[in-house]
Amino acid sequence: MDTLARQPDILLPKYVGETDSVSFDFTDSLDTGETLASSSVAATVWDGTDSSPSAIISGSSVISTVYVIQKVTAGLANVWYLLLCTATTSLGRTLQSSALLPVVRANQA
Repeated sequence: MDTLARQPDILLPKYVGETDSVSFDFTDSLDTGETLASSSVAATVWDGTDSSPSAIISGSSVISTVYVIQKVTAGLANVWYLLLCTATTSLGRTLQSSALLPVVRANQA
């Protein structure tokens, strides 16, 4: 496993067959009057084996006020995915937030 300077959020497990949305909250990172202007989310394997971890990302991320929302789908059972959200603000700053998403078979949760 890699070591991160900041600890990622740990999300509730997602079933292999589910498509769901995850959100990243930038409330505490934005200055007064600053807004989110653009965003993207990338996926890598934190623990387990998946040769195509980016396939868990479904479509583009969406900005909703101080949140970035990303749909995730499929994934492999017993794999933990590290989702890294990168957002650019109206003031030109680049902010990042991360979350760990475990994927399980329906009978494992």
